[in-house]
Amino acid sequence: MLWVTELAPEPHDVYWSNLSIPYKQVWFRKITTLIASVVFMFVFLVPVTLVQGLTQRKQLDNLASRFPCIEGILKQKFIHGVVAGYLPSVILMLFLYTVPPIMMLFSAMEGNVSRSQRKRSACIKVLYFMIWNVFFVNVISGSILRQLGAVSSVADIPTTLAKAVPNQATFFSTYILSSGWASLSCEIMQPFPLLCKFFRKFILRKNDEPSHYALTFPHHTEIPRLLLFVLIGFTYSIMAPTILPFLLIFFCLAFLVYRNQILNVYVPKYQSVGEFWPVVHNAIILTLLLMQVIGLGIFGLKKSPVASGFVIPLIVLTLLFNEYCRQRFSPVFKRRPAQILIELDQQDEQLGRKEEIHNQIRSAYFQNPIISFQLSINSEWSMSRFTSRHHGDEESSHGMQLLKPSRNSTG
Repeated sequence: MLWVTELAPEPHDVYWSNLSIPYKQVWFRKITTLIASVVFMFVFLVPVTLVQGLTQRKQLDNLASRFPCIEGILKQKFIHGVVAGYLPSVILMLFLYTVPPIMMLFSAMEGNVSRSQRKRSACIKVLYFMIWNVFFVNVISGSILRQLGAVSSVADIPTTLAKAVPNQATFFSTYILSSGWASLSCEIMQPFPLLCKFFRKFILRKNDEPSHYALTFPHHTEIPRLLLFVLIGFTYSIMAPTILPFLLIFFCLAFLVYRNQILNVYVPKYQSVGEFWPVVHNAIILTLLLMQVIGLGIFGLKKSPVASGFVIPLIVLTLLFNEYCRQRFSPVFKRRPAQILIELDQQDEQLGRKEEIHNQIRSAYFQNPIISFQLSINSEWSMSRFTSRHHGDEESSHGMQLLKPSRNSTG
């Protein structure tokens, strides 16, 4: 029988409900959730294309012809500007709120034994989902099949992207305003936990707050949103630099908001040991490559072979830099260096916490604290019986030794 082992996560990071899943089912679960995620990604194309239809004047004219009652309303300049400019990004943002819970459910079904691995898997799924559905689908929106059919070879991809990306600069500007700035205000107010607390206090009449109600940082929702804005900023910095001030204001506000939330609001229940940083690194490398490919297409449209010749070495250098980082820094996130572990043990020993840590290890990995308490009581009771029996045996043997000389002396 072969045993498959891995490093155990810290006790607060263990996802107890997945520990009973057999190892033979893990690969099947991962394949199934991967297929389900891809299917959900393509099903989501329907609302995205419907939303993008509102940004095109031709589609709005067709809508007005089918519904004559709204024809007069859409002809008003202000209403037309709201419907074509701001409403699509708001509808898309509302649809996207359903994505992180579904991806978290898929990640839980994979069989991850730690909460950090589950959240990391959900973060990767949401990131790929947003890059595909929010960026690429919006860029090639309208008639997707016609745009994809125009790509006859791989060499046509930079030119196709260079033609399609600038057309959606207005949409992404409003998307940054609606999804970016509005999400920061919601992050400060925390409306959903506020409503839950209001319902619990004034309707259920419960003033005590359970310990699991403590807020933790939502990596699987915030990291993909930030990386998507980085992708939009890099790709549009060449063709539509007017989008950069909106992004600059967003990132400045995001620094202040997330700094306050991490220091004063969110409670770290466990340590992820930097598992999310490789995700950020890979996304930034993908962003740089996409920006360089689009730049190659733009210079090709401008008939500038010299500029295109300078872009190709940038792509090669970016790939080499990614490989260097993978060889140099990737093992750090997979295996902890022994020097750091030794320094942590020495620090605990100097502060006098070593005995306390050893006592906590006995019950740290028990799912039910009552069971661990009973086990500790049983172990203490058995040890006390063993010590009392051991002392009784010593006393009896010592008494026998005392009786032997007297018995010999009388004889």
